Amino acid sequence: MVSLSVGIMLSTSLLHALPEAFESNASVHVLFATLLAGLLGFFLLEKFAILRHSHHYEGDGHDHEHGHDAHEAGKSGWMILVGDGLHNFTDGILIAAAFLADPKLGVITALAIIAHEIPQEIGDFIVLLNAGLSKTRAYVYNLICSLMAVVGGLVGYYALGSGMHLIPYVLVVASSGFIYIAVSDLMPQMQRRATLRESVPQFVLIALGVIIVLVLTHRFHLH
Repeated sequence: MVSLSVGIMLSTSLLHALPEAFESNASVHVLFATLLAGLLGFFLLEKFAILRHSHHYEGDGHDHEHGHDAHEAGKSGWMILVGDGLHNFTDGILIAAAFLADPKLGVITALAIIAHEIPQEIGDFIVLLNAGLSKTRAYVYNLICSLMAVVGGLVGYYALGSGMHLIPYVLVVASSGFIYIAVSDLMPQMQRRATLRESVPQFVLIALGVIIVLVLTHRFHLH
């Protein structure tokens, strides 16, 4: 799923979302500035998350009282839920923007987000179990966080519906997020598996992700 996500996210961003934004009447210079700001913004968000994680888990050279580790794991679980909820809310807004720009682009953008979200949600589920939640509670909380995408979609649809001129910029921000996640997070994970036996399936699945987007493009006659 990681390799497939890379192919879908990069091709969706570089072949469809960005061209759709740059074919609008928006200033090319402002759109490129938005792309740069988006990439740097996602970098800072990830840096903040890493620093928060390090702050909670770095050793201080002292023994901790009984239950300290469980308490820390519990805090990490709630942080995951809050972060995932906000992330899904943003995804909903981006999908709404894509549908408003072009319904066919919206389908492909939703597919790209789903392909990325599946491995992320599995990872979040494991973190919640590690934080001490039962499988049922972890599943329910994960489901609630996922529904935040629906809330974001409704907010985005009605908010952007009265501000159509903002859609190209939202598409560029969405693309910057896809590109950053693919290049900064997912590809480095894949590079850790450096054997030929593992690399060939990775390349095949990346290509499959690109092909899926191209097939959907041809199917829906998206230009």
